[in-house]
Amino acid sequence: MKLDSTQYGLAIHTASPDLGLAIDNFAGDDRAQVWPLGRDLSTHLHVHLADFLQPQTWTDLAFIAVAKGPGGFTGTRLGVVTARTLAQQLNMPLFAVSTLAALAHASLANGAAPDGQSHIAVQMPAQRGEVFGAIYQLSPAGLHTLLPDSVLSLATWQQTLTDWTAPYQLIQADGGLGSTVFSVLALAHEHWQQGLRPHWSEALPFYGQHPVTM
Repeated sequence: MKLDSTQYGLAIHTASPDLGLAIDNFAGDDRAQVWPLGRDLSTHLHVHLADFLQPQTWTDLAFIAVAKGPGGFTGTRLGVVTARTLAQQLNMPLFAVSTLAALAHASLANGAAPDGQSHIAVQMPAQRGEVFGAIYQLSPAGLHTLLPDSVLSLATWQQTLTDWTAPYQLIQADGGLGSTVFSVLALAHEHWQQGLRPHWSEALPFYGQHPVTM
């Protein structure tokens, strides 16, 4: 199911010190911008969002996407809360997209696995010497999750990779996550085309712990 050319998807990425915003009608009109806001993220998010949306308006949106983590606790929560509020007020679907999945998608878009056969393992530092890890593959239906987002000891993650029987490319996240906001939007659009319309209340941040109710 395609969007009407007058309808847009909007993506918000705040899971790192960067603020990443992207908008696209998937018919040739798209743009994205990243701001390295750091601790000023909460202060400037709404101002940047309102300015970035122009010349489109809120009524031009068909859906919203947000990076749900893993990532920084405060930034991730801020982005998810903002996206949930917007989706509720605008009565539209909200897609919560894994930060690791967006990294994998971005690497594939940059030619990491041109034949679509290699697996993409994504690793991100967590607290207490642990790591966030996940493994993906590009399938005809889009990005396919082989190992879902998990928080693991470094030794367990390394053993998982050692035991993995298929070729893979390892992507290690080291900052600058806001630049993958277009991948957050692209993955949400894949789900939109599949007919999914998730309710805003289903979007929860992923911290690597138990799900947080909001």
